[in-house]
Amino acid sequence: MSVDEQRKLAAIMFTDMVGYSALSQRDEKLAQELLEEHRRLLREIFPRFNGTEIKTIGDAFLVEFGSALEAAQCAIEIQRTLAKRDADAPADRQIQVRIGVHIGDVVHRGGDVYGDGVNIASRIEPVAGPGGICVSMDVERQIRNALEARFEKLAATELKNISVPMDLFRIVLPWERTSEVRDHKSEVRRRDVSPARSAWAWPAAVVAALLLALIAAWFLFGRYKVPGKQSGVAEAPAKSIAVLPFENRSEDKANTYFADGIQDEILTRLSKIADLKVISRTSTQHYKSAPDNLREIASQLGVAHILEGSVQKSGESVRVNVQLIKAANDSHLWADTFDRKLTDIFSVESEVAKAIADQLQAKLTGHEEQVIAARPTNNVEAYDAYLRGLAYNLKFLNTANSLGAQKYFRDAVRLDQKFALAWALLSFVDARGYLTASLQPTDALREEARQAAETALALQPDLGEAVWAKGSYHYACLKDYDTAERYFEQARPLLPNNSRIPESLAYVNRRRGQWDRSESYFNEAERLDPRNASLLGQHALSYLCLRRFPEALRKFDQVLNITPDDVDLIASKAAIAQAEGDLPRASALLAPLRPGADLNQALETQVYQAILERRAAPVIPRLKEILARPDPALGYFNGELRFWLGWAQEVSGDHAAAQDSWRQARSELEPFLKDQPENYNLMGDLALINMGLGDKAAALHLSEQALATVPIEKDALRGLAPIEILARVTAQMGEPERAIGAIEKLLSMPYNGLLAENVPLTPGLLRLDPMFDPLRNDPRFQKLCESPATK
Repeated sequence: MSVDEQRKLAAIMFTDMVGYSALSQRDEKLAQELLEEHRRLLREIFPRFNGTEIKTIGDAFLVEFGSALEAAQCAIEIQRTLAKRDADAPADRQIQVRIGVHIGDVVHRGGDVYGDGVNIASRIEPVAGPGGICVSMDVERQIRNALEARFEKLAATELKNISVPMDLFRIVLPWERTSEVRDHKSEVRRRDVSPARSAWAWPAAVVAALLLALIAAWFLFGRYKVPGKQSGVAEAPAKSIAVLPFENRSEDKANTYFADGIQDEILTRLSKIADLKVISRTSTQHYKSAPDNLREIASQLGVAHILEGSVQKSGESVRVNVQLIKAANDSHLWADTFDRKLTDIFSVESEVAKAIADQLQAKLTGHEEQVIAARPTNNVEAYDAYLRGLAYNLKFLNTANSLGAQKYFRDAVRLDQKFALAWALLSFVDARGYLTASLQPTDALREEARQAAETALALQPDLGEAVWAKGSYHYACLKDYDTAERYFEQARPLLPNNSRIPESLAYVNRRRGQWDRSESYFNEAERLDPRNASLLGQHALSYLCLRRFPEALRKFDQVLNITPDDVDLIASKAAIAQAEGDLPRASALLAPLRPGADLNQALETQVYQAILERRAAPVIPRLKEILARPDPALGYFNGELRFWLGWAQEVSGDHAAAQDSWRQARSELEPFLKDQPENYNLMGDLALINMGLGDKAAALHLSEQALATVPIEKDALRGLAPIEILARVTAQMGEPERAIGAIEKLLSMPYNGLLAENVPLTPGLLRLDPMFDPLRNDPRFQKLCESPATK
């Protein structure tokens, strides 16, 4: 290869403008005009997906991408953009393109690109048909789990000058109907495909293509709604709004929390107006202040209006600037500036909410007018502490952020004991920390959650947040799901736009085993909070429990689109690969990650991978390095990590070292049981540790104690997790009857698994996990390893 040549693997896209040659013969001026518009539109889209335009060939583009996924996403965006454009265009001014995508070796030479990758892509493109996208099997295989789209395999097609048979797939676009795809496939069977850049030869076909475009546009912009997708600006309700993060214009950049708090308080007031659709802050916080792409943001969030703002705090004075924008045409409907003292900041929040309601012609009840005008506290210091706590509460859920929120909400209610809203959020933070162990789940924490919720309700019985907090206490601390649901239902009319209410109802119904009902509540919550990574992750968790792995992967990819570097999410995708018995795929996902103790999910998934591979020695130094500097804030996780160290040492053949690690882990974990008598995760850890130490009586006792703490009839999500512990303990302790009976039950039901990071046991894991080695020669176990788990 010469020095000016470069060979590499790349995704190649070919696009071709349908009917351009025929139009040039009829109306050359119009053809040139549409060609230029077509080039402008597509060139605006290529860079958004990291596409590099190599050259144009008449009315065609040759574009290179670094990945098949980016090429496919770009192709979909091109067809979506043109479909929207054509919806309002007369038939003779529509622009349609065919797109072909292939991935393969290419050679860069003299500013051009050559190779099989280019040749095959050029042959694939004509198969796509007007407004369509055709991809090779190599592309389909790489993107099928990463792209929210359906693929139709096309009939065998002869590609000119390509001797190797190829399977081709058509990406079914959301606005297409099944009949249109079927008709296209029939057309492919009838014709021999060549790379010619020409119009369709028969006028009837041209008419049919135009009719298809009109029908597709009608479905896209008329009555058709895509399940699970965000609505575009044109489809968004007229009375819908998203409040973007306010810019902090204070000289002190530490006042960011104050600007965030003002934004959230305005949003909260708006969300209590039932006649509006208001997007939750967890979705809007991903955007910057005053962005350039308002229409795109509105489309992603499914709203017609955007509120932007800035806050400047100086001493006791505050200036708030706000402007309301109609996203469809970027027009400013209303703007105002408020200069107030800190003691009068609540009037700004109320006036802004009232002005927006007036601009959007929202109908307010008398109660809603009172709510948006209410002052939550008259104590400026208490309100400042509340805003600081709110800033922590809106961050990623971990121990540090939970402790920060708890501290400042405690300060707020200490400074103003009648601050009902702060009491309510303190209760919620405590209850969530008790459930997730982001705070130590002690009796004292549970009692504070109860008292805070009851204080909030006593101070303000019609405060939606207080009613919701009481429901959260019953859900998280008492596992009283019937009572929790009653409180959540009472909170619905008080918080009509709060996504956490349907989210909470999704959790309640999931615990009861009402998975379909839970799914509908998740969908409702996502309508109000479409870019809430935590919410989407919990929805994915449901799919994991149900062993619906392709749907879980699509949800994880949605989250990764919001938080692309989320190590735990990548580890979750690896855990699915482990469950499917695909260790090479899991290894490829985990290899680039280097999580610390604070990313315990990813760390444990890496260790489990090494154990499943029976090559655990390389992870032992890493675990020892982390355990040499234990983090007290992580609570009993340090002891839990030491259990994993012992298991890795045992699999590596160092039995003595494993025994030492397990003895130390037991001494670290046992003291936590005194203050956390209902922590079945802790009991499970200790059961497995005693199993490793050969203490059968203690291991079985702890397993059965965990079973009694979370009976399956009360908790469909977690009730089977102790049975997994029992299955592992009895398998190792020489009780195959009990072990196989437990495994049969586990494979027949959905649940939230333990060792595989939320993934339940599967035949794939049974085949790989060393804990089940004592059962390998039992025919009943062998049968379970080969049978698909019941969904």
